[in-house]
Amino acid sequence: MQRFLFALVLTVAVLSGIAATTAEVSKAPSKSAAEGIQFVELPWAKVLAKAKKENKLIFFDAYTSWCAPCKLLQKNVFTRKDVGDFFNANFINVKKDMEIGEGPKLANVYPIEGYPSLFFINGNGKVVTSHLGVLDGPELIKFAQMVMKK
Repeated sequence: MQRFLFALVLTVAVLSGIAATTAEVSKAPSKSAAEGIQFVELPWAKVLAKAKKENKLIFFDAYTSWCAPCKLLQKNVFTRKDVGDFFNANFINVKKDMEIGEGPKLANVYPIEGYPSLFFINGNGKVVTSHLGVLDGPELIKFAQMVMKK
């Protein structure tokens, strides 16, 4: 039993090290990023006001800098043209690192069970629905379409 626990702890440590050394997603907009989801960079109160004014839901990507699945979403899903076209037309898109800036305060407001946490929130700040984990492009669009029908 002790060998099993030791092996488990060692495996987690190695995998954590690999995730920590994975190259960060570039913050410079690439061609594909320009075609993908356009995230607004506003204080949360202004995001809520914008959602109310435009009568749109907020798509909120709650992530951390060390989260490998979060990086996959940012690199492979949020940059897709089909995803960007759909989300830019229908939502106020926001992403926040939950460990810096407003992130820790928002983590106290919204139920973070892990990363990435994807929320759909109305202009009053109420969660309509959420999803924990990675979805590919078509799955994310399908999920968002379901949210819009609610």
